Amino acid sequence: MPFLFETLQLWIDEAARSGPENMAVDEWLLVNVEEPMLRVYRWEENWGSLGYFGAIAEARRTFPEVNWVRRWTGGGLVDHRDDWTYTLVVPIRDPLARQRGAESYRLIHEALSQVLENGGVRLSAGHEVTGAAACFENPVEHDLVDASGRKRAGAGQRRTRTALLHQGSVSGRLELHASRARAEALAVTLAPEVHDFMDKPRLEEIGRRVGRYLEADWTDRR
Repeated sequence: MPFLFETLQLWIDEAARSGPENMAVDEWLLVNVEEPMLRVYRWEENWGSLGYFGAIAEARRTFPEVNWVRRWTGGGLVDHRDDWTYTLVVPIRDPLARQRGAESYRLIHEALSQVLENGGVRLSAGHEVTGAAACFENPVEHDLVDASGRKRAGAGQRRTRTALLHQGSVSGRLELHASRARAEALAVTLAPEVHDFMDKPRLEEIGRRVGRYLEADWTDRR
């Protein structure tokens, strides 16, 4: 499989963050990064995220013990207590960001399929769709599924005038060492030249954005 990018910036963010803080970091990246970058990150306990168009009442019924934050991207309910989470930000001038949504989704998941341990994953053709609100109970086209059709990886996307935001999740939490190894493996699958992401946002820059994700007007909007 050819590389998706010529170069890639990698940020293995090992700080366990709340849902609002993680979404604020991704929003900052969407606005500010100028080269393709991959962020792999962690969550504080008991956080889940729902897609931009998701229903908060359904989220609370499905996982009543979870704190919820709304994403900018689409997709279903993700329980981040048991997943491996990454974000890919691609400036709009890059060819991948100008692909149709289904095609960019497919290409990213093809790359991810090469680094998932245990093998046996494939792109879903969409035949396993259940309509369930929970992300990992509803494999849609180009999600990654195992031989039994069980979903292993999904994502949501959002395009702005300046960049593509792809927020992805793989079932099963990893310890720090294994998470770092998977992040590095995915990075070198995406690009032949990988650099550490150095221009990280300052705390005050994130703080200015966190408030949106704490407000009921945002979380409970649907």
